[in-house]
Amino acid sequence: MFIDSHCHLDRIDLNPYNNDFDAFVQAARAAQIQHMLCIAIDLESYPAMLQMVQPYQDISLSVGVHPNVTEGREPTVDELLELAEHEKVIAIGETGLDYFRSEGDLEWQHQRFKNHINVAKTLNKPLIIHTREAGHDSLDVLRQEGADQVGGIIHCFTEDWAYAKKALDLNFLISFSGIVTFKNALAIKEVAKKVPADRFLIETDSPYLAPVPYRGKPNYPTYVRYVAEQIAELRDTTVEAIAELSSNNFYRLFAMR
Repeated sequence: MFIDSHCHLDRIDLNPYNNDFDAFVQAARAAQIQHMLCIAIDLESYPAMLQMVQPYQDISLSVGVHPNVTEGREPTVDELLELAEHEKVIAIGETGLDYFRSEGDLEWQHQRFKNHINVAKTLNKPLIIHTREAGHDSLDVLRQEGADQVGGIIHCFTEDWAYAKKALDLNFLISFSGIVTFKNALAIKEVAKKVPADRFLIETDSPYLAPVPYRGKPNYPTYVRYVAEQIAELRDTTVEAIAELSSNNFYRLFAMR
């Protein structure tokens, strides 16, 4: 049984499921997906996302605003606190820093990041971290703001082992996406070999970043199996072992068992 620790279910293409979200969920269950963490990226689409997943016990939510989002409401600490009190919300984010898509004075992005960390610490809920071309600055903010108190996930990990060790020291887990299946992702494969068995997760980031053999096509939580297969090969173990380890790590992080 697999857990997709990071997906955007309100953005996936439901055409293969006759535009029926329930049919999609049933198909995911049939493919041995036992839980999905649906990640928020803005406040405007959040209410509809919550309504969509509300009936399903095997889907949890995060609440937050992605570092690249520049339209819509800027999240205040008070609003995030109120939204995150909902029983479906188990994580804060995704949040972090992104210097690839955002340019100029990014003080606003740093402040948004700090606000999310504040909320996570207040509610004692783990953080979902997005970082792109801002790796060390992201770690610096996490360290300065005391994010190790709650920990969380470095999602869609794209850094090297030296970086991974620093993230692990800050009480964060490493989450591998379909990128680990890409032929040229040598540094990420190295991390997948070395990361402690109790400190990693698997994810799809669907509908983005589909793994081989679906690279370049729409991604789905059911494809998390290909991530597990790649990690199993790298660690010379079975897919079942990777599924069990990553699932246990997820449940422990979010105190769900």
